[in-house]
Amino acid sequence: MVSLGARGGNFLGKQDRPGISGCHHTKARMGEESPDGLLFKDHNFSSDLLRQLNGLRQNRILTDVCICAGSWEVPCHRNVLASSSPYFRAMFCSNFRESSEAKVQLKGISWMALEQVVTYVYTGEAHVTAGNVLPLMEAASMLQYPRLFEACSSYLQSQLAPSNCLGMIRLSEILSCEALKKKAQEVALTCFPEVAASADLKELCALELRDYLGDDRLCGEEEKVFEALMAWVRHDLQARKRYLQELLQQVRLQYVHPAFFHHFMASDALLQSSPACQAFLEAARRQVFSLCGTSAPDCRPLWHIPPRSSYQDFLILVGGRKDNQQTTRDVLLYSAQTGEWQSLAQLPTRLYKASAVTLHRSIYVLGGMAVSAGRSLVSHNVYIFSLKLNQWRLGEPMLTARYSHRSTAYKNFIFSIGGLGGGQELLGSMERYDSVCNIWESMASMPVAVLHPAVAVKDQRLYLFGGEDIMQNPVRLIQVYHIARNTWFKMETRVVKNVCGPAVLLGERIVIVGGYTRRILAYDPQSNKFVKCADMKDRRMHHGATVMGDKLYVTGGRRLTTDCSIEDSASFDCYDPETDTWTSQGQLPHTLFDHACLTLQCIPYMSTHS
Repeated sequence: MVSLGARGGNFLGKQDRPGISGCHHTKARMGEESPDGLLFKDHNFSSDLLRQLNGLRQNRILTDVCICAGSWEVPCHRNVLASSSPYFRAMFCSNFRESSEAKVQLKGISWMALEQVVTYVYTGEAHVTAGNVLPLMEAASMLQYPRLFEACSSYLQSQLAPSNCLGMIRLSEILSCEALKKKAQEVALTCFPEVAASADLKELCALELRDYLGDDRLCGEEEKVFEALMAWVRHDLQARKRYLQELLQQVRLQYVHPAFFHHFMASDALLQSSPACQAFLEAARRQVFSLCGTSAPDCRPLWHIPPRSSYQDFLILVGGRKDNQQTTRDVLLYSAQTGEWQSLAQLPTRLYKASAVTLHRSIYVLGGMAVSAGRSLVSHNVYIFSLKLNQWRLGEPMLTARYSHRSTAYKNFIFSIGGLGGGQELLGSMERYDSVCNIWESMASMPVAVLHPAVAVKDQRLYLFGGEDIMQNPVRLIQVYHIARNTWFKMETRVVKNVCGPAVLLGERIVIVGGYTRRILAYDPQSNKFVKCADMKDRRMHHGATVMGDKLYVTGGRRLTTDCSIEDSASFDCYDPETDTWTSQGQLPHTLFDHACLTLQCIPYMSTHS
């Protein structure tokens, strides 16, 4: 007997040892040396063993059971199957009759899937294809091979498309596969326009369609949601029309374009034939689409549902004067998600001191002085921008050409107020655009004609704060217009002294943002009182302001320095009303003033323009 003790352990001196580096297989199989020996790891042993076992199986050597699917028999080793799956362990290691039978019949599994499962057990490999994935997945689920089940799920996820995702959701529920269900739902929700056109949508049951169209994550405009549900109902009208009222409630009517509501929804013959649907649409018309907004006592709080979470707020800057040069046609988009700016389609013409508002997820640029070929002409044109299409089009022109005016939107309407006319005269007139009828109409003139007031709308009232007269003297007035009554009244106040500064609606208060001052004033219409907020860093005017989420964003403008000189600004600041603090968001791409600063809601995939 040879001893490898204290003396024998060194029977190979270092100079006599074979070169380990000369045998790469040995290195792969060696572990780390330790004081008490060597941990040997043969990484190929288990796979070699499986290959040997599979060879024995294929030659029916030492096999002790046949697994059967119908008349198809697959010889196997009980101990291999029992080691590979809890299903077979229970079958062969308990007191079930199958533990001693020579042939075991498996019901609900095709012979092809069984062959593939056994091959997987003995080789660790499975070839998943479109032709075999479903029976293989069912077999893997039944026979408890979770990693094979996951592989099939991964293959199906890689094949997901708008045309099959709804079917995949149903399949995932049958197979209890949460990973596939989650991924299929993601495709169905983010690709709604394509899914809505698929045949699978028409095959959903009413409950499935209700849950799908009602999902807050659905990436679709409400007009498309309505069209999808009507197509579903009409696919089998007699059986499905009884679900019409319930499904109609999944459309968030306050985000439907009013022209679409009036011309396509309210006049739809199928909806008109249902008294319940008619009552629902009439309540929507009164609360959402009328100027008065009369509340029905029995009305659900449907009109206060927020837009779907798939919509994001984007900050958009339109026109203005750039880098102290001539008026620019640039349109810039800022995403708070990425913190990046990108350029959109330019304004069709160069405009000086136009005004702009957002309405129905579009931007309306109104009037201004058009600058072309060295000539300036006061314009009454209206240009409308679609972020979805990244395109401008010409809208219905205003009744009066004007610039240095103010505009604001309320429900389906745009109000264009004051400004300067073609003869440089100060205008006290106001006109209103009706987006349903696509017409402008004259409204009551303001009590005192002013330039550059701060303007905002709250609770059916339009507020004009301050401004200046034709001699550029500040006007210490609040002028209030009652929208439904078409009447004005005015209030004198010593608090207001703002010129060339915007106002925004932030929560329940109207915030006046600077205007030849650093002051930020929050006005509460209910109490008719002002609250002073944290000052801006600089005295600013000709700047832009908008609200995204629950915060105020202020862009560019001109600032008065300590020595009373004027500098153009590229600042981009944010005010948080919760903390009453300002933070810098960086810089605009360039200095900018007299521009429009707007918030526009859009589905992200609609707004990615190169």
